[in-house]
Amino acid sequence: MRVILALLAVMCLIPAARAEGERAGEFDYYVLSLSWSAAWCALEGDARRDPQCDAGRGLTFILHGLWPQHEKGWPSFCRTGARDPSRAETAAMADIMGGAGLAFYQWKKHGRCSGLSAEGYYRAARQAFDSVVIPELFARVDRPLSLPASVVEDAFLEANPGLTADGITITCKSGLIQEARICLTRELQPRRCGEDVIRDCRLPDAVLEPVR
Repeated sequence: MRVILALLAVMCLIPAARAEGERAGEFDYYVLSLSWSAAWCALEGDARRDPQCDAGRGLTFILHGLWPQHEKGWPSFCRTGARDPSRAETAAMADIMGGAGLAFYQWKKHGRCSGLSAEGYYRAARQAFDSVVIPELFARVDRPLSLPASVVEDAFLEANPGLTADGITITCKSGLIQEARICLTRELQPRRCGEDVIRDCRLPDAVLEPVR
């Protein structure tokens, strides 16, 4: 019986998406996901020879996506009558997303769930991205830095007085600082994250890859 109870407790801690293909527009809030470009390049982009990873780009935290979220779990690949974005519309997002391919994928997986048109979703994503001040000090990272993820979070909190510690979480992957995830209302105002989003990286020596 103790084993069963322990297993159930662990399962309750695992964030789970709802079944794919839900109706568009049914969600509670947004997660604005900002990706540390150099970490993505080290983990995936370099192997693909992605232009995002070319030397001299100077990219720090870029827009990964604006994700509709339930208080627990999230919708994905929703049903919508909205048309897919044109190549020009996805290309126009490359300045803050690193490339047009990511922009189109984010529309397919998350944007369709917003209930917005592709144009409206990209506009909301840009507005959300522009509402967050990315601390200038990150642009000066010229060598790998080992630090607790809380240092990165504190920098965002200092640069953005409207944010609170329960409204932002820093994630890690393979020992690297990966993303800053900021929770926003449907009106794109800061709010507390749901329990399955508040999962800060606890590594005392996570690596922040140098800007390229």
